[in-house]
Amino acid sequence: MKQKKILIYVGIFYALLSGCTTYKPTIDTAGRSGSFNHSKSDHITSDLIICEQLAKQHTNFVVESSKYVWNYYFRPATLWLSPKAEYDYNKIYKNCLEGRGHSLLK
Repeated sequence: MKQKKILIYVGIFYALLSGCTTYKPTIDTAGRSGSFNHSKSDHITSDLIICEQLAKQHTNFVVESSKYVWNYYFRPATLWLSPKAEYDYNKIYKNCLEGRGHSLLK
């Protein structure tokens, strides 16, 4: 019984710790994106801050942490037969930056 409690506490600790990892996009500042006539690289810093805040506001920390635990702890236990959970935070962040005219490499 004591081992189960320890295992649960360790699982919760790793879930909370994994939530500290954040998405840091790589932006191509030399190129121009799509239909814009001028470079959007002048606004990178403010766009990064705004998009990060938007992504944090529209995602739930507990849900994102549970996706991390699912992908890196439970999927290997099932031999990767279950589908990978996609992170909403990364998708929102990336779409926000692309919508503001920045070319992302990853």
